Amino acid sequence: MTRLERSINLIAVTLPFAAFAVAVALLWNRAVGPLDLVLLAVLYVVIALGVTVGYHRLLTHAAFGSPPPVRYALAVLGSMAVQGPVIDWVADHRKHHAHTDEEGDPHSPHGHGSGFAGMVRGLLYAHMGWLLDTQGQARKRKYAPDLLEDRGMRAINRLFVPLALLGLLVPFALGWAIGGDLRDGLTGLLWGGLVRVFLLHHVTWSINSVCHFFGRRRFATDDHSTNVAWLALPSLGEAWHHNHHAFPRSSRHGLRRLELDPSAMVITAMERLGLARNVIRISPERQQARLATEPESAEAAQTA
Repeated sequence: MTRLERSINLIAVTLPFAAFAVAVALLWNRAVGPLDLVLLAVLYVVIALGVTVGYHRLLTHAAFGSPPPVRYALAVLGSMAVQGPVIDWVADHRKHHAHTDEEGDPHSPHGHGSGFAGMVRGLLYAHMGWLLDTQGQARKRKYAPDLLEDRGMRAINRLFVPLALLGLLVPFALGWAIGGDLRDGLTGLLWGGLVRVFLLHHVTWSINSVCHFFGRRRFATDDHSTNVAWLALPSLGEAWHHNHHAFPRSSRHGLRRLELDPSAMVITAMERLGLARNVIRISPERQQARLATEPESAEAAQTA
């Protein structure tokens, strides 16, 4: 990773954090309006779906197919999440699956030393430290050749910085247009832009850290992935991460009835509208065949 790339990533981490601190102070002083919170909620969900449905399930794992305009629209939304250019993101994630929790994994929390200190180092590295080390370094020709051959995806990848800025301009413009003055635009930028980036960053990064260390397991997999129920809704279903590692191409990560998976619900709605096709679902028989002899806790998985 070059010094420039490291500096850009550092800014992308620290600026939303500073904005979140300001937002907490405003919230404490009740200097926040309903419009700000609506912009935060709506843009969080819409842009997060660009990551969960677009970057992840569609473009990384081909869990379903979509017409090019839908693919490009989801890639644009994912870019607005400020988690990296689409081809970089996909290559990193495919490399993660190729080397899960082993040497070569871009962001495993394991292998960073023993004891409590090693655990803390590993969790911090998987959560944020990798952004200053291995993020965006996976070989794209090896891990994302299909996207490199797509002219539209190459264009969206090159336009990552303008698209990330668009993700901040939209809440500013909406706040000003709906609220009626510049102050509404600035608070819209704060809540619907920077705070939204902060929250979505840390929820996504928690999949890399928390969901490879704490939680529950039930399938026989050769990694330390876990399901973390309390992260399921904020991650729009991504926190059923152990299920995902057992069946990476499944469009649904929440495989049981009570494993809520909003992203899978969106894919089902897209299918009914003709925007998704060849949706991959895992039969109960395949799930049963993959079950471990005994369900494992995270602690058991770490000693396996």
